Amino acid sequence: MKYRVFGKTGWNVSEVGLGTWQVGGGWGKPFDLKKAEIILHSAIDQGINFVDTADVYDGGLSESAVGKVIRERKEKIYVATKCGRRIQPHTQDGYTPERLRKYVEDSLRNLGLEQIDLIQLHCPPTPVYQRDDIFGLFEDLKKEGKIAAMGVSVELVDEALQAMNYPIVSSVQVIFNLFRQKPIEKLFPKAESENIGLIIRVPLASGLLSGKITPQTTFSKDDHRFFNREGKAFDKGETFSGVPLSMAFPAVDALKEDFADDHELAAQSLRWILMFKQVSTVIPGASSVEQVEKNVRAAQLPTLSPHQMQEAKRIYEEFIKGEVHHQW
Repeated sequence: MKYRVFGKTGWNVSEVGLGTWQVGGGWGKPFDLKKAEIILHSAIDQGINFVDTADVYDGGLSESAVGKVIRERKEKIYVATKCGRRIQPHTQDGYTPERLRKYVEDSLRNLGLEQIDLIQLHCPPTPVYQRDDIFGLFEDLKKEGKIAAMGVSVELVDEALQAMNYPIVSSVQVIFNLFRQKPIEKLFPKAESENIGLIIRVPLASGLLSGKITPQTTFSKDDHRFFNREGKAFDKGETFSGVPLSMAFPAVDALKEDFADDHELAAQSLRWILMFKQVSTVIPGASSVEQVEKNVRAAQLPTLSPHQMQEAKRIYEEFIKGEVHHQW
């Protein structure tokens, strides 16, 4: 495993982390604590020291599983969790310092830890990124020792740019993959100049970039890839990166032919992300030990060639850019 400095925190974090949206359950499957523990232990065994969770993942069960495993290990594991999505209806009026403080304290209890390494606003409505009172709360929580650092998880590049105006912000979590290349333009240079850690989520576009989803693939009714394609439950950009399947499949075929270079598309997709020095860590999910192992191996692939990098850009611009670039 290779490690990268996590922005102004100075932490050395594994360039491949673990996202826990689907660990032990999620995406329409019931939560299985034992399975989650096995996956988490396997990740740590392979050098992963950055785990991302959220209070809404399986109603707090994901946080509890993460905390249990971390308390059983001697290694330093950086825990990132998120707060805010429990607010319903999810409007900016629902965001108050008092409510968010309670959520952070709930997460501390779920995790069984005295301090959260990184607490992140969980894709709040855009006006929240200009609320001094909200960012002031996290300044207070840091002084109190309840959090070590604070970041934001965003839908829009512009939200990330706004959040970075607050000194308390140490990191930005954003969707970035072969089908979502907009962050390269403004976000990456700004994050580098401001020494902000970048956490990359949805690196395989909800499985599209695994190359294994076909027009015949079906999903359970509880899987967001079934019910959220048009954003009925949350931002549609979280599902297949917002790319209509009719546009995605020709792009996937082109990537397999002109980009993958005899490796699995999923592995090369992760390797492509790690080609960008501004990226601190990428957090693919895993619902099995085998998936964790594949994610880690992807980081060990050879450096991509200039031709491959150019093909990644060309295919995006030809098949995808017109549909997604302006939306996020």
